[in-house]
Amino acid sequence: MKGWLVGALLLLSPSLLSAQQVDVPKIPFDPSQAVAVPEIPFDSVPNLLKLPKDLYLGEASGVAINSKGHIIVFSRGSSANGPAYGASAAQLLEFDAQGNYLREIGHNLYAWSFAHDVRVDKNDNIWAMDKGSDMVIKFNPAGQVIMVFGRKQEASDDGTGPLKHPMPPLPPIDGQFRQVTDVAWDPAGNAYISDGYINSRVAKVDKDGNWVKSFGEFGTGPGQMRTVHGIAADAKGNLYVADRGNRRVQVFDGDGKLLRVIAINVPVPPDAHPAIGNQPMVPAPESANQTMQPGAPWAVCVTPPPNQVLYVADAFPGRIYKLTLDGKVLGVLGKSGKQPKQFGWIHEMACPSENVIFAAELLNWRVQKLILHPTPNASN
Repeated sequence: MKGWLVGALLLLSPSLLSAQQVDVPKIPFDPSQAVAVPEIPFDSVPNLLKLPKDLYLGEASGVAINSKGHIIVFSRGSSANGPAYGASAAQLLEFDAQGNYLREIGHNLYAWSFAHDVRVDKNDNIWAMDKGSDMVIKFNPAGQVIMVFGRKQEASDDGTGPLKHPMPPLPPIDGQFRQVTDVAWDPAGNAYISDGYINSRVAKVDKDGNWVKSFGEFGTGPGQMRTVHGIAADAKGNLYVADRGNRRVQVFDGDGKLLRVIAINVPVPPDAHPAIGNQPMVPAPESANQTMQPGAPWAVCVTPPPNQVLYVADAFPGRIYKLTLDGKVLGVLGKSGKQPKQFGWIHEMACPSENVIFAAELLNWRVQKLILHPTPNASN
């Protein structure tokens, strides 16, 4: 009886009801359905970031660009002492458009624990998502904290430590996050926070910071999510959610209605190799987490109007895909590796124009600025 009741509740869940008319692609990568697309020629700007003496990047987990072209990097640096959880594995750095170091923002900030992503809004406010503290911090352009979301665990709490990932996940709590990942905004200034590794949802807050609602839940069905790893918005306020564990991008409106689902199926080159470790099993079983599968979205970004496109990066085979907002793949670039124009787990991208991408890499401890030279076939 209990199992029947749970099933009935799932069938009645709002996220599923809103998605009944949406065509949902198969989750596992299917080589037989893969369609070849053009390779997009590109260059990588050498020696992009000029760090001062004795300052180093750790894993570059986030990158954003402000209206001046300044490069904001969220790095898992400043963590040389102590275990990863106990140390402050988060450092927010700003560089000018030529890559010259300008400043550190939020030095010794209370929220710093384990960096995830960083974004800059239309007013040049800087939003940093810290996965370790479960917090989102909004800085003004001067680097002052002007708003905080979520709350880190108290040091005095019994059992304080890294969050567990039980199955099924713990129920989410309004206003609180569990391993938050990213943020995007609609034209009205509402913020949408992807939350994240455990809560498997998107939280909506208004321009004044008031909690509005959340949508999404753990699962593999339409509107459900498994590791909400990133989020981006287009000019209409539609949200492109990187549902990494389900190997798909789900597109919602600002009220959480599922509009469409995008699955990337591009052939894997025969010489493809992972950036680290052994070859993943491709395709993976349908029940498995799809994080290391081709097309699994680790990072997403949408270019500015008027001609907006979506960029998606995966970890294996380590490529960036260019798509229309409807989900048509226009082209692909890059592969796994440690050399320039190769990628080691792109964790976040900033795309200030259609042919310029900044890619923050975990395994290579760097940010690459990519200049694309698309052919007509790779244009929308």
